[in-house]
Amino acid sequence: MTLHETMTNPRRFALLYGTTPPRADAPADRVLGAAARLAQRVAGLPLDGLVVYDVQDETSRTAEPRPFPFLPTLEAPNYGKLLHQLVGKPIITYKCIAAETEATWPGWLDHASRQHGVRYLSLVGLASSRDTRSSLALSRATLLAAAHPAGFVLGGVAIAERHSATRSESQRLIAKARHGCSYFISQAVYDAAPTIQLLSDYVRDCAEQGVTPRRIVLDFVPVGRPQTMSFMRWLGIAIPDATARAILDDAAPLSRSLAICRELLQRILDQPYADQLPLGVAVESVSINRAEIGATIELLHILREVAQERGLLLP
Repeated sequence: MTLHETMTNPRRFALLYGTTPPRADAPADRVLGAAARLAQRVAGLPLDGLVVYDVQDETSRTAEPRPFPFLPTLEAPNYGKLLHQLVGKPIITYKCIAAETEATWPGWLDHASRQHGVRYLSLVGLASSRDTRSSLALSRATLLAAAHPAGFVLGGVAIAERHSATRSESQRLIAKARHGCSYFISQAVYDAAPTIQLLSDYVRDCAEQGVTPRRIVLDFVPVGRPQTMSFMRWLGIAIPDATARAILDDAAPLSRSLAICRELLQRILDQPYADQLPLGVAVESVSINRAEIGATIELLHILREVAQERGLLLP
């Protein structure tokens, strides 16, 4: 079954593994080494595909100082092509449209498709309304990508924490689907309540409007260090204070974070919408710490087990 079939088949539960490209100034041998280590790490995992993120500075999103300096990375399509060659799995390529215009965007799409074999493309907009770099709206970029002859399978992001009565993320997802998105990947989950509310409202709104819900892949991240916790919060990931303390005060914080991720997914899946909405999970590490990166593999097995327990995956 292809990734497209998995992502569009409501009876399937998707399993994805996310990564970020190496630094843009990394020599070729280091890039190849990083890709080879990732390939070895995920070998044998029952993955439907890999996700390669498009890392941005994001300092315009908040007045808080960035915990770690921003270092530009390789273009996601370049690294994704290398990973596909080594891993043999489909690649979902993230692309931030901040630097694109109506004139440049079609050329980027042409190059990504022809030179790097990009087919699965997740589009993200500006990190903040204060960021004015782009003259191309995300909705317009999605429409142009959907009409491109390459036949991209398009996705978007879902951020439960911005869902409210006055700014419905559910309605935004429905609008993005009309523009061409066939799946959404969430921001990292460390608070079940906002995600449960969003998914509940999304299923209700889709039913009211007579549209088919698109797949939502829930992202999970292991954390075992105060530095990583601070960075995650700076990125906008909602981590309740009690959860942060429970992790960092534990004698084995990384293991505690994995246990909490299990509990979060259990709560999210123990809802009436679970059999009405195509779902999936993705795991990633937001740090370069070896222990946290290594924990992503255990986390994937844990989350897969939860899905199996609820009958969403065959054993």
